[in-house]
Amino acid sequence: MSRKERERMTLMVGVQKRELTLVQAAQLMGVCYRQSKRLWKRYQADGDAGLVHRLRGRPSARRKPPALRAAALALYAQERYADFGPTLMAEQLAKQKLVVDHETLRRWRMAAGQHPVRRRKQQHRQWRERKPSFGAMVQLDGSHHDWFEGRGPRCVLMVMVDDATNRMRARFFPEETTRASYDVSEGWVRQHGVPASLYVDRDSIYRCEGEPSLAEQLAGREP
Repeated sequence: MSRKERERMTLMVGVQKRELTLVQAAQLMGVCYRQSKRLWKRYQADGDAGLVHRLRGRPSARRKPPALRAAALALYAQERYADFGPTLMAEQLAKQKLVVDHETLRRWRMAAGQHPVRRRKQQHRQWRERKPSFGAMVQLDGSHHDWFEGRGPRCVLMVMVDDATNRMRARFFPEETTRASYDVSEGWVRQHGVPASLYVDRDSIYRCEGEPSLAEQLAGREP
């Protein structure tokens, strides 16, 4: 079962135990009330298996013939097409009356282990002007490095930098943790006061990026 289906199973159990109404279950599943009634009937009739998508394991009705797939991959594997991308190769195949969408061709090659996955270049961050005054924004981050050049253990330098003036405060810590960020922030606040804003990355020690679990949704809590 997928995660979505497992969550639906938990909700159906809640309805069965009368801990939830179908209206509440529909809201948590993100479906309409009529769809929740259909799911509930399938669960009553077939149990957990009734929540599994009916088309699971069946070939798609739009699937290309296996012979076309084999012919396209065999042709693509030739040395003369080694530097062809999926779009250009799809055009070459069309000339030979082998009509395949370039995305389908790319998926076939990936499944066969022939298509290397290239990482996209990260988009350069847009330049922005500095804040106008001290304390308007302070940047906080940890810098991992062999700071003692082998004469001591590796550690992280927790750094706070004022965006307007480059005024800095830094301390060494064994690891980049929430406790370390609290400690270095406390020193900054005692010396300079509370900054108007903090600029941090998306590390889990600074912010929660997770989705609420099913139990948290039922309790109305954020993750």
